[in-house]
Amino acid sequence: MSSISTVGARICSFREDRALSLESLAENTGLSVEFLKKVESGKIYPSIGPLQKIARALGVRLGTFMDDQYTCDPVISRIGGDEEDEALHKGRSAGAAYVYHALGKGKSDRNMEPFFIEIKPSGGCALEPLSHQGEEFILVLKGEIFVLYGRERHVLREGDTIYYNSIVPHCVGTVGDNTAEILAVIYSA
Repeated sequence: MSSISTVGARICSFREDRALSLESLAENTGLSVEFLKKVESGKIYPSIGPLQKIARALGVRLGTFMDDQYTCDPVISRIGGDEEDEALHKGRSAGAAYVYHALGKGKSDRNMEPFFIEIKPSGGCALEPLSHQGEEFILVLKGEIFVLYGRERHVLREGDTIYYNSIVPHCVGTVGDNTAEILAVIYSA
């Protein structure tokens, strides 16, 4: 089963366990019924903002959709290793393509969601800022990114970091035509 269909199936399972209709979940998240149908059917993999809204509405942590339900200490992730296909999640948000590697997979009692994310250039598409509960920390590993935070636009280069409250509408994209790589840690309050 691909990671996209696994995420959609887990969301559907949690929604049905709570006897929530798609319409109720849409109302609780602010997302459209059509969008949620595509997520549950595995046609799309949402970016972190919508996933966070779904997790909060279902009363689960964000990583619940992305990992197996067991605790393992310590958790070691090897990007590009043999387990890459299991840890790889792809999403697209308003033209920008993101490849997520969930670094906390396997630790079900975690309070943070660490990701290694590759961000492909948006191709001139306007990115739509999203908001959700919690905080985010980003370290730029490769390339150059911008972070739109409220009305402010910040450009970050390799080695730069940003830490912000994610309730403020925000989005992240590349500067120029090159792929960027970041370490992102999300804390859900």
